[in-house]
Amino acid sequence: MTHIAILGGGPGGYVAAVRARQLGAEVTLVEMDRLGGVCLNRGCIPSKALLKSAEVARLSRELDQYGVEGEFRAVNWPAVMQRKARVVGQLVKGVEFLMQQHGVKLVAGRGRLAGGRTIVVDTGGREEIVQADKVVIATGSAPARLPIPGFEPPLVLTSDEVLELSSIPESMAIIGGGVIGAEFAELFSSVGCKVSIIEMLPRIVPLEDEEISAELARSFRRRRVEVFTSSRVTEVGVRDGARFVQFIRDEQQQEVTSQVVVSAVGRWPNTGDIGLAEAGVEMESRRVKVNARMETSVPGVYACGDVIGGYLLAHVASAEGKVAVANAVGHLCDMDYSAIPSGVYTHPEIGSVGLTEAQAQERGMDTKTGRFFYRACGKAIAEGEREGLVKLVVDAATHKIIGGHIIGPHATDLIHELVLAIKLGATAEQVGEMVHAHPTLSEPVMEAAEDVLGLAIHK
Repeated sequence: MTHIAILGGGPGGYVAAVRARQLGAEVTLVEMDRLGGVCLNRGCIPSKALLKSAEVARLSRELDQYGVEGEFRAVNWPAVMQRKARVVGQLVKGVEFLMQQHGVKLVAGRGRLAGGRTIVVDTGGREEIVQADKVVIATGSAPARLPIPGFEPPLVLTSDEVLELSSIPESMAIIGGGVIGAEFAELFSSVGCKVSIIEMLPRIVPLEDEEISAELARSFRRRRVEVFTSSRVTEVGVRDGARFVQFIRDEQQQEVTSQVVVSAVGRWPNTGDIGLAEAGVEMESRRVKVNARMETSVPGVYACGDVIGGYLLAHVASAEGKVAVANAVGHLCDMDYSAIPSGVYTHPEIGSVGLTEAQAQERGMDTKTGRFFYRACGKAIAEGEREGLVKLVVDAATHKIIGGHIIGPHATDLIHELVLAIKLGATAEQVGEMVHAHPTLSEPVMEAAEDVLGLAIHK
């Protein structure tokens, strides 16, 4: 029986552990913190629990729009945080149960490679040696820090600290307008905090299609979230008891003051002090280099998730972990990145997959697009969710869908119809001809596909 040791119990590591057991391997999982990693404990799950409370707060202010009499009183932040802790605790226990159910041996402590396929674990007072046939590195990532004066704690909070705030700040300056920054802006603006976003690039959520980014920026501005794009931060400091962020915009120095300053400038792979150099594992720009089978430069050593860079998404880490252990036990397979969905949990939500229109053009592809706006969707109007659109990017010659982009209600769920379409090589005609139930929020996907052909009914 192959013995696989996995370093890191996040969504890459613990999923890899279960899959390895399903494939008949013996598994030892080394984790220095709580199972579930950043995603479950300090990222995806706690932030979504808080965003749900923020959504309820927002809706409670709009009761009269739905013919409901009532009055919004206040957000009980300690109770919101207690709910978040319960959600996280329940899911951590679920992962712990999975490990027990599948017979995964857990070793609690900080592990590091000791050459070959040996992991030395500091369990807090003593060392435990884990000797395995194959090793999977799944140590995740940590918030990045910029070499800017004042860009350090306690002046600047990372995503970890923000999720543990004991009260709602009166104002917040968020450095970075990507996914993390946008979600924090959504969360805290919805519970009454004055929010400013400072983004170095020309638009927020810059990895999304330009039309999607523009729609979110308009939504934020309607809700009085300040958005400063093309702005390079030069200093963070304190003056007269308030924090300030200085930045250069349009060749002029500007400044935002706030009670709290948050860093949302991305994440760095956790590759320090885990014995990679000593083991001979090849690196590139802080990340572990792997091939399509998740193999590192050292035979028998694999890696997955944030530690290898790339998408930095929990579901991608899980998929890569499955590929890594499948190869570790001899089931040769490659990781397929052709249809990777991503989501931004703002209001409205964003879901995307495949190429943006600009990316396709950069590759020299001849494309066509189809669009449909939620303001013409019956279900969206009935639910009071008129913002947003569905946009499809297709190959002009074959009409195969190569990109799907949604901003609107439940976009992070709806995007999976387009993930499947891209995965299976479906065309706009095939998606447009597929009967969609009425009234549903998925109808705009059908109409956007029909719009590629100039056949959308309700546009």
